[in-house]
Amino acid sequence: MRFPTFALAALALCPTLALANGTAPQVSYGPRPAYLIDKLPEGELKAKLQSCSHQTVEKTDFSIGHRGAPLMFPEHTVESNVAAARMGAGILECDVTFTSDLELVCRHAQNDLHTTTDILTSDLADTCVTPFAPANGDTPASAECRTSELTLAEFRTLTPKMDSADKTATTPEAYQGGVAGFRTDLFTHDAQTMTHAESIALFRSLGARFTPELKSPSVEMPFNGFTQAAYAQKLIDEYKAAGVPASDVWAQSFDLNDILYWIENEPEFGAQAVYLMDEYNLDGYSPMDAATWPHTMAELKEMGVNYIAPPMWMLVTLEDGKMVPSLLATEARAAGLNIITWTLERSGPLANGGGWYFQTVKEAIDDDSDYLQLLHVLA
Repeated sequence: MRFPTFALAALALCPTLALANGTAPQVSYGPRPAYLIDKLPEGELKAKLQSCSHQTVEKTDFSIGHRGAPLMFPEHTVESNVAAARMGAGILECDVTFTSDLELVCRHAQNDLHTTTDILTSDLADTCVTPFAPANGDTPASAECRTSELTLAEFRTLTPKMDSADKTATTPEAYQGGVAGFRTDLFTHDAQTMTHAESIALFRSLGARFTPELKSPSVEMPFNGFTQAAYAQKLIDEYKAAGVPASDVWAQSFDLNDILYWIENEPEFGAQAVYLMDEYNLDGYSPMDAATWPHTMAELKEMGVNYIAPPMWMLVTLEDGKMVPSLLATEARAAGLNIITWTLERSGPLANGGGWYFQTVKEAIDDDSDYLQLLHVLA
């Protein structure tokens, strides 16, 4: 990870003003960091963070906009990423998937259009691979709609919305609701989707660097002749076509084969390729037991991997009731691996243990200030 002067900015809960002359936006952290600092118990950490209150506000690569700033803005939109840059995120993310005509677009998943856009209430509803089914007794409402069923031109007609679904809905219109209480839909009007190439141009204009994620396809590959290797290569080619240096790009994938493809075929980009670790899906996996890992940290390093990105809970554990680094975290550092993690500000209020992202330290999580306690351990 990168650790400059403290800033909790990537997913802060406040919009800010920006310059209107096309230059990189003026940065303002908003009230969220100070709010969390105020909630900290008295002690060394609180005193240190309070001492930063008059620091020069700046963007930093320590702060990455995961899907932009999706607690307030529809994810993977122009507006969401502009907001993240305005709050200090020095690196921005486009999750990359593809359309039926093999154009790369920004979506968290190839099959999330039913929760992130208005497709179910549009003329494209009949393209959904699983049509809307209303809630019926104990069976929740459901649907599945994919970018791979749409041309790029059709994708552009969709209106983004906050990622949500009302599982009790009996109509497609009602299914559009269900926004979590700790989010807002105040800033959804006229939100704009992006292609991957458009995200490159936008992020560059914001003075940010890039961390695209090659999303796992929901369709069988090859798709219309499009192989997984061609998919991985096209992502890199769009940075090369835009003249973006490899040193500004941290390409991500959950598929280790994608990482190894970049290392072998695009070594400059492969040097900063980020292996998103989903080993937690394996039976018996534990970040505290190396015998359960499919690869040791040293083995990943020997493969040429330089960056790993586990979820936060894989990097921390409890010791005498206090949050400390996990075995995986210490082994990764010992192997010389760089660490990026996800996602600090996504869980909402932490009064009930923090949920999935905090599962290994939930007994120590009872207050929103624990966001900063965990960030301090990671740092």
